[in-house]
Amino acid sequence: MKITLNRINDDFLFECSNEQGNSILLDNTTLPNAKGVSPMQSVLMAVAGCSGIDVVSILKKQRQTITDFKAEVEGERVQVDEAKPFKSIKVKFFLEGEIDPKKAKKAAELSFEKYCSVSKTLEPNVEITYEVSVNGEIVE
Repeated sequence: MKITLNRINDDFLFECSNEQGNSILLDNTTLPNAKGVSPMQSVLMAVAGCSGIDVVSILKKQRQTITDFKAEVEGERVQVDEAKPFKSIKVKFFLEGEIDPKKAKKAAELSFEKYCSVSKTLEPNVEITYEVSVNGEIVE
């Protein structure tokens, strides 16, 4: 796996591209008129994307009908010397459709405990929790 990063203005705007040519923009979001996401925001996006792919894949294999899928991810950061790494991350999944709530909860559990490489990479240092809602109801 390889990405390339190219600076595309005189400040902090970078385009990151993968081997297939797909890209995202990274920027210093503390400055006005930022054109991309911050690197730390991209980490939260990566958690959402990785676990989202897992959950959808697992539920599709179980023939669950997903009509809508959203996730919200919040990260809490802590000052460590000059850096501010994540201390904790909370992921909330919102699913709509003909979905067994227990299967949705189990899919999220499998993602975070077994499959999601992004959360597994962060896991030793970051507490990651999740919540699943199916058709507007939080699954306990």
